[in-house]
Amino acid sequence: MINKKTLLILVICSVILGSLITGFSGNDELSNSGVKSYSDTKVYTTAHGTDFKLNETGEVKFEKFKQPLETEASILVNTDRLHQTFVGIGAALTDASAETFYKLDKDQQDLFMEAYYSIDKGIGYSLGRTIIHSCDFSSGSYTYVEEGDADLKTFSIDHDRQFRLPFTKKAIEAAGGELLMYASPWSPPAFMKTNGNMLQGGKLKPEYYQSWANYYVKFIEAYEKEGVPIWGLSIQNEPMATQRWESCIYTAEEERDFLKNFLGPTLEKSGMGDKKVIVWDHNRDLLFERANVILSDQEANKYVWGTGFHWYEDWKDGTPMFKNVAGVNEAYPDKKLIFTEGCNEGYNIERLEKDDPTLAERYGKAMINDFNNGTVAWTDWNILLDETGGPNHVQNLCFAPVHGNTKTGKLMFTRSYYYIGHFSKFIRPGARRISTGTTANHLSATSFLNKDGSLVVVAMNTGDEELNYMLSVDNKTAELSMPPHAIQSIILK
Repeated sequence: MINKKTLLILVICSVILGSLITGFSGNDELSNSGVKSYSDTKVYTTAHGTDFKLNETGEVKFEKFKQPLETEASILVNTDRLHQTFVGIGAALTDASAETFYKLDKDQQDLFMEAYYSIDKGIGYSLGRTIIHSCDFSSGSYTYVEEGDADLKTFSIDHDRQFRLPFTKKAIEAAGGELLMYASPWSPPAFMKTNGNMLQGGKLKPEYYQSWANYYVKFIEAYEKEGVPIWGLSIQNEPMATQRWESCIYTAEEERDFLKNFLGPTLEKSGMGDKKVIVWDHNRDLLFERANVILSDQEANKYVWGTGFHWYEDWKDGTPMFKNVAGVNEAYPDKKLIFTEGCNEGYNIERLEKDDPTLAERYGKAMINDFNNGTVAWTDWNILLDETGGPNHVQNLCFAPVHGNTKTGKLMFTRSYYYIGHFSKFIRPGARRISTGTTANHLSATSFLNKDGSLVVVAMNTGDEELNYMLSVDNKTAELSMPPHAIQSIILK
């Protein structure tokens, strides 16, 4: 005769035993049963030496999970591990871009706006950067006040009404009426600086700290009055570089103290405490040092939204310092990381004509690694330049993803445009990054889960040969291929 207590124990044991047996038989099928099935899958490809430019090239067929061998290239995505929330991708709308734009034929102007800002017909930019008076990519140096006007009584943005303001308004309209815009200064007016010159570095004189803080507020007020909302601002573009163009030097301590004692309080008093303040705005090499000095100070920290960085100095030896991006993300997880500027320097039309893969691959490599290390937003430098890589008033000529030929009035789209588009077109604001790993050095990838439930994997092959690789999402695997020197976006819905 079995009593109730014994019977209960036997029932519990049988349930546990049944679970164990089930777990050891048909394990793959059991695991797959709880994983989302994707009924709508597409692969888009851009490849050097081919006609593929964000072309749809296939679909994805998942089978049971396959364990990759050490010799096999594979991407593994774990949808249970969610990371940072994506803010957006875009570029700088500089004077040079605006001036070039208005030298194009009308149909090319329309094509440009559609190509960059339409999600369906273009690559869906959602972020923009603008400049506070002039930078090197202006036709000349200028400010918004008369020389010596510390009270800013002569402040006027009339200079920008000819090209940059109408250009920016067109971009906002093309983006559907909303574009996150942030602003960056290259130099205070000459009279506010120790060298009496907007160019060649120099520092902001302490007696002008308040006046310069007021200048940011005046700029934001003026642009917003024109219908251009300013989402955020960086304190200084490249504050450790003495350039032959507009530049100004701040040590980490000087930038920290200007923010906490002047700019931060001034923004708050002006009702602009919600503006996203970005510190550093320079290269990855000193990123951790600068962030640590500013963010470890609680009075300065409270004004900071995030840390901005560029890609220039740390790329010269071929080993970009992505570890510094990861280091800041680990040390200050409550703050954001934003890539604020990058371009290929030393414009040479022959490199475009020869379809040099390193130009576009620099974008792909940076974006994948920056996102995988915690970056929430990514901003290219000039959105458009002319056929010379300018205009630039100190001849610092560079590449852009799109060039406009001012002699013919026509546009030229480079591979870099399409590489950026593999991210910006499919990864939308509000998406969450998902843990992603690869098993081959020449294969890199990042993944995001959009708010609509679609999953986006962006993968890049920097090798010289076609790459056969496996894509495993949770407990399912698909076999894919990618041409040499190519990038793919895999969309799963």
